[in-house]
Amino acid sequence: MADLLGMGLSHAPMFQFPDENMSDILRRFMKSPRLPENMREVHQWPEPMQAEWGDDEGLNSARKHREIAINGFRRLRAEIDAFNPDVVLIWGDDQYENFKEDIVPPFCVYIYDQLECFPYKSSAVINSPVNVWGQPEDKAVSVRGHREAAHHLARELTLNNFDVCYSYKPHHHPGLAHAFMRTLVYLDYDQRGFAYPIIPFHVNCYGSDLIAKRAITNFADGELAPPAPTPQRCFDLGVEVGRILQESRWRAVVIGSSSWSHAFLTRKHHGLYPDVVSDRKRLKELESGRHSEWRNLAPDTLTDAGQHEFLNWLCLAGAMADRKAEVVAYAETYIFNSDKIFTLFQP
Repeated sequence: MADLLGMGLSHAPMFQFPDENMSDILRRFMKSPRLPENMREVHQWPEPMQAEWGDDEGLNSARKHREIAINGFRRLRAEIDAFNPDVVLIWGDDQYENFKEDIVPPFCVYIYDQLECFPYKSSAVINSPVNVWGQPEDKAVSVRGHREAAHHLARELTLNNFDVCYSYKPHHHPGLAHAFMRTLVYLDYDQRGFAYPIIPFHVNCYGSDLIAKRAITNFADGELAPPAPTPQRCFDLGVEVGRILQESRWRAVVIGSSSWSHAFLTRKHHGLYPDVVSDRKRLKELESGRHSEWRNLAPDTLTDAGQHEFLNWLCLAGAMADRKAEVVAYAETYIFNSDKIFTLFQP
């Protein structure tokens, strides 16, 4: 039996950019024509949101938010180094990067040997050529895959009635989608290098919202694209992945990568701030060892809270169903798009 280390973290784009840019996502949505006029006025925001914004448009709050998150990444990286895995599996989502109208799989195991990636390019939501490391946008970074372990995983999942897709090369995106690439960049925030081979494991978290938000496919009134896989299916897949890896010869780290509620996905808040109340509820469940209950969450519960990407954590919760979580850090926010949680499940 091989050892298995579990962790949950965020791949939020703002940590790649200077503190001054961390409020750019909120500034962008304040200009949206769909935002009610009264919500453009700061005094109409929830009081905690006004306090975070302050008199400097969130600059001081940005520094505090970053500090919590980066300390979380550093702690998790230290745990990875101490564990010294043979492979690191990352459950992450694709936001119209590698998968588009021609194919959107519910799950996909990437069976890669190596990829050349460009992690320092500016983000679609934060358009700044400057990053916190001072790296040029065109700098290439080689990322190692683990072809043998990924092939074994896809094979065993299929034989055990999880008909996952698999891919030997990128489709539309030349490197790794940002969920995977930023996970690696942030786990190497101090730029020491990340030599561990990885298995990127795609989860279609955005479901019906993926194509519709791009406004490329013409939908009839009321028509929706097919949904994301259910919480139950993601959890059960995580259970099976955990079993397969533990029965293999590879020491593995499994990572659920995403923030929880996202402001731009929380329709009831007009895309302005995340569902902090719902995230606090999920956090209490995690802290009390009740993350197995997430299997029973209704899909509508997650989409109402803007917790679409929580499906990555549901896979993690399945793999770690019998373990108690240590919450390493919690960065709550109303103005930086999403709440970030950093969690560790020891072997």
